[in-house]
Amino acid sequence: MNDNLRHALANARLQPADVAAHLAVDPKTVHRWLKGRIPYPRHRWAIADLLHVDEADLWPEATQHHRVISDEVQAVYPHRWAVPQHTWRHHFESATREIGILTYSGLFLAEDTGIIRLLAAQAQAGVNVRILLGDPDAPEVATRGIDEAIGAPVMAARVRNALALYRTVLASGKAEIRLHGTVLYNSIYRADDDLLINTHAYGTPAAQAPVIHLRATEQQAAAETYLASFERVWAAATSYTDAV
Repeated sequence: MNDNLRHALANARLQPADVAAHLAVDPKTVHRWLKGRIPYPRHRWAIADLLHVDEADLWPEATQHHRVISDEVQAVYPHRWAVPQHTWRHHFESATREIGILTYSGLFLAEDTGIIRLLAAQAQAGVNVRILLGDPDAPEVATRGIDEAIGAPVMAARVRNALALYRTVLASGKAEIRLHGTVLYNSIYRADDDLLINTHAYGTPAAQAPVIHLRATEQQAAAETYLASFERVWAAATSYTDAV
């Protein structure tokens, strides 16, 4: 019997039929989960998002493989798409000083209206929001598009789409976007001392590559390497001042 799931449903005022409809599964399947059967990962993540809880709160025995590994390595996800949506939102919402995004397009975040509003609100609240996106005309962006097998024009178009969507954050007047032309070996998503590092692998789209959750605990540690990398790219990037 999964009492955690049962209580979470009750708190959300949802019935098993509601979950079944949301996930497009048979209601009998939801009842099996309530009786103790562990869902497939994609269903666990969808349920956690639906109920606005952490997956580990519902199935602690199934999530030990990406729970806290050390003081610095908080979690490892096999793919970026495996990071629950509520984790991204909590990540940026928890920041009180600094939010930093270093990627080529970050379109998966830009297309999430809730994330965009959250970033804008954080900037308005005084959090230092810095966003580094690839220069759509840079050869490095074109090369990444070829590496991911989507083509250079598609990659450039993704960056331009992201820039258009990130304008809401820029319009807050308290955030800054810069364009870079560097070779990225990973994307960095910072919230104060917490970093979500999306590694890049040749021939693999970023969404399919692993994500490591690091927490900066001391200097000379792994997180510090990524923080320094972000600052170097930021210093060399150019300001994006398109009309908003």
